[in-house]
Amino acid sequence: MSDRWYEKAVIYCLDIDTFADANGDGVGDIRGLIGRLDYLARLGITCLWLNPIHPSPDRDDGYDVQDFYNVDPRFGTLGDFAELLHEAGNRGIKVIIDLVVNHTSDQHPWFQSARSDPKSPYREWYVWSETQPADRHQGMVFPGEQDATWTYDRTAKAWYYHRFYKFQPDLNITNPEVREEIKRICSFWLQLGVSGFRMDAVPFIIEATEPGNPNSPKDMEFLTELRQHVQWRKGDAVLLAEANVEPDQLKVFFADGGNSANRIHMLFDFMLNGRLMLALARENTEGIVDALRDTPKLPEGAQWATFLRNHDEVDLSRLTAEQRNEVFAKFGPDENMQLYGRGIRRRLAPMLDGDRRRIELAYALQFSLRGTPVLRYGEEIGMGDDLSQDGRNAIRTPMQWSSKSNGGFSTAPAAQLVRPVVSTDEYGYEKVNVTAQRHDPNSLLSWFERMIRTLREAPEVGSGSCTHVDVPVPSGVLVHRADDRTGTMLFVHNLAGEDAVLDLSTVREEADFPNDVLADQEYPDLGTFEKVAVAGYGYRWIRLCRNP
Repeated sequence: MSDRWYEKAVIYCLDIDTFADANGDGVGDIRGLIGRLDYLARLGITCLWLNPIHPSPDRDDGYDVQDFYNVDPRFGTLGDFAELLHEAGNRGIKVIIDLVVNHTSDQHPWFQSARSDPKSPYREWYVWSETQPADRHQGMVFPGEQDATWTYDRTAKAWYYHRFYKFQPDLNITNPEVREEIKRICSFWLQLGVSGFRMDAVPFIIEATEPGNPNSPKDMEFLTELRQHVQWRKGDAVLLAEANVEPDQLKVFFADGGNSANRIHMLFDFMLNGRLMLALARENTEGIVDALRDTPKLPEGAQWATFLRNHDEVDLSRLTAEQRNEVFAKFGPDENMQLYGRGIRRRLAPMLDGDRRRIELAYALQFSLRGTPVLRYGEEIGMGDDLSQDGRNAIRTPMQWSSKSNGGFSTAPAAQLVRPVVSTDEYGYEKVNVTAQRHDPNSLLSWFERMIRTLREAPEVGSGSCTHVDVPVPSGVLVHRADDRTGTMLFVHNLAGEDAVLDLSTVREEADFPNDVLADQEYPDLGTFEKVAVAGYGYRWIRLCRNP
């Protein structure tokens, strides 16, 4: 792959503790993951994104880090992790890890030292206030679970800042020593062999917090510093950021105003994700057309990361209240399915009532849009969720490998599992599992393998342009194209249940031996493009022309 390998990657996101358990203790581990790399290679993914791997009290699924220079002993050792990087590399799979440096666990030695003595060398590594800040009850990330962003520490005799839970004190980004330590953490893992980092909570990392100021300034220059440091250490390393901010703020996360990206390489496209969910709920493409039209032109080397589901809830906060309620009504009607008043804590298959046509349509659409697609583990087999689990854990259940006990995830007694395997209703492991779908050439897993292979033969999608084709079509049909020096792909997706026939003759002159490379069914030849059929919830990926 080139230095910009991320533009043509397919990223697969997983938690080590729920993927595969090799030693039978009920917790997934690195050895278990190594044993499943061939599965991932066959699926066609080229980059593995691992959720937090570091030692942690595990009060927030590993996002409360206690040691940035090691691997959680439940998962294995640093030696195991080095072996994972080697074995993944042998299969052409790069590995990126979560970089969670907005905060630490309150059990981290840095914080324990900081709170115990005002003269501690780590005291200024965190954000303190001698008096109760006026904005103490503002800016909570988890409303209903959090009631403050400042907490009084009796040992320190001061208030400390925590954008997230009170057991996750924020690091002080204005302290040069903290900035250097974050760079050292990156250097350590790059030296070990990771290909980059998914940066958690980036808008909060760069927050230069001022007690009493709910709109503290942001230090964007730190992102420039970090990018330069990471690039010097490993030329093709990538920074993939979680930055769910207003659209007009997005470009400054990529670059400081120049024509080339010199800050973050990739941003998750939260705005598009919300529009996709609204479009699927309404069976109307207007929101996607708007998103494609409104997407700012990115600086050279910058890239979007698209997703339908990730490790968190479906975040609808960028939609209006009315739009959000539409999506709730369609995909999360019960209060137990919703989270924080802004999101849905379900996997996609149950959101779409297990309708295979709509699941294929949704992922065919996501993977054909501009940017790099990200796939959450288990989505490729249509896994369900467990709403009896707290919060986000509803979609963090063990991978379902077979119909064996515990879904083939672990040989431990069921009571010892890190989380229960989904075992009831139509999404239980006895019905939904990798082995059963491996034996079925028409399974969802087989379709995902075929779709990803097709995508990798269409480099225009990752690095080319993506534009809406403005022709008269029903409101449920989206026609768009991807153009690059390698050629042109034309995409037709029908989000509605009614069949449609389209007149696409305006693109006929550009076609050179046009043909369907992926479709929901066999369709007649395209002919003059005057009568292009697409079934209800159907899709067609059409190779319009290929350049030499």
